[in-house]
Amino acid sequence: MDAELRRRAEEWLAQDPDPETSGELRKLLDAGDEAALADRFGARLEFGTAGLRGELGAGPNRMNRVTVMRAAAGLAARVRRGGVVIGYDARYGSERFALDTAAVVTGAGLRAWLLPRPLATPVLAFAVRHLGASAGVMVTASHNPPRDNGYKVYWGDGAQIVPPLDAEISAGIDAVGRVDELPLGDGWTVLGEEIVEAYLQALEALPLGDARDVATVYTPLHGVGRDVLLRAFERAGFPRPTVVPEQGDPDPRFPTVAFPNPEEPGAMDLAIGLAERSGADLVIANDPDADRCAVAVPTPRGWRRLTGDEVGGLLAEHVLRHTTGDRLLATTIVSSSLLAALADAHGARSARTLTGFKWIMRAGEGLVYGYEEALGYSVGGPDGVIVRDKDGIGAALTVAALAAAAKRDGRTLTDLLDDQARRYGLHATAQLSIRVGDPSLISGAVGRLRAAPPSELAGRAVECVEDLARGVDGLPPTDGLRLRLAGSARVVVRPSGTEPKLKCYLEVVRPVRPEEDVAAVREEARRDLDALRDALAGLLPS
Repeated sequence: MDAELRRRAEEWLAQDPDPETSGELRKLLDAGDEAALADRFGARLEFGTAGLRGELGAGPNRMNRVTVMRAAAGLAARVRRGGVVIGYDARYGSERFALDTAAVVTGAGLRAWLLPRPLATPVLAFAVRHLGASAGVMVTASHNPPRDNGYKVYWGDGAQIVPPLDAEISAGIDAVGRVDELPLGDGWTVLGEEIVEAYLQALEALPLGDARDVATVYTPLHGVGRDVLLRAFERAGFPRPTVVPEQGDPDPRFPTVAFPNPEEPGAMDLAIGLAERSGADLVIANDPDADRCAVAVPTPRGWRRLTGDEVGGLLAEHVLRHTTGDRLLATTIVSSSLLAALADAHGARSARTLTGFKWIMRAGEGLVYGYEEALGYSVGGPDGVIVRDKDGIGAALTVAALAAAAKRDGRTLTDLLDDQARRYGLHATAQLSIRVGDPSLISGAVGRLRAAPPSELAGRAVECVEDLARGVDGLPPTDGLRLRLAGSARVVVRPSGTEPKLKCYLEVVRPVRPEEDVAAVREEARRDLDALRDALAGLLPS
């Protein structure tokens, strides 16, 4: 075995406080498993604007107690004064990682608040500003597979960190020595139910109108959203949603789904089946940390999952109709262009940012609404957004209000989508997502596309190729390409920031003439998107 590899592993083993990961590492050393050790010690999880996220296990390339304590010490060195509020979900290791963070933070002389139990990410994001904390930590891997966990960092403004803070915290992590030599404290404050109550009270500012008659089926996908969402619905006066029993309790195994992500095919099947049997009006799903919200509705041809852009457009117009004054709405460069048309029609401003709510929340003053196509929404009222991050619970409440108002008028959410298509044109969007085992395939594919972009896709001429790495529209550089196509179509290709995926975002905009049937135009747009998806798939790794 390589001597340097063994040295690094033995050094790690000597400071690891976790008997499970230290036992795992000892077995690998005793077996001389150089390949497994190289996987764990040949690289490390990089701390960035998404914090940390990775597979559980021993070594610097895994999520474990040593990795978390180093991250907490690096964060504490950058915070320097004030306090850190810490939340966690129900994944494997989450509570232990949260307790280790509290111990390191208090040992560094800072104040620490710990949420009372596994709770939704938007509660943590809200708590940062509510408590006047200098920073926040949420231990979660969101919708990643069961073997993963993560460490998401917020700054005192209640939003996720952006550069240069990530690099500064990363430098602090690099300066940490052995974690068994870190000073540890025990004087943190475990918050009570008052923090949940404060979050629920803040949601009362949402523009919910007065319609309440809507029958909802809800799934938290084995995550932590259920109890807070049910309380939020009750406080707002909505009928209690019917919870999918097989997915109602937090369960880090996520036993009923291949991936605990409501975007994935099949993830909402149990909820839709229950809705069909019960005659529900609406299906709502949160991801496991309840910062995302997925929606499905009944149609004459069966239940249909709405895209993130469709829900994003409906919520945007709802907010615009319930607010006045100088308002800003924001979305990302990979989301639908409909938001700009909506804002213009209602006398509001709009902005496009890089992907991620860390950028959406910093779009500018007067932000009343932000969304991204990946099922993330932050809904605001007259005084702006309530949570400066994705809030799947606030979004669920607002979707229920919108559905109830439509039902009272004898209409549905799909009718509202048709209305928007007639007024602003049909903005049809779709995704192509390619999951790979070798991350180098992703960078290689983007590099080849950058070096030799296609001249046409699915019969549409490529009119313009914009390299996002050079910065476009005044935005910071980011890895990816945007292709503008003939006939009001657009494709964005970029690596995922949190998973080993290459993601492609497609949009086709079709006007709807007065004599046209919206359903027919939507079907034509779907065929256009399918053709673009097939053409892209032929250029990218499978």
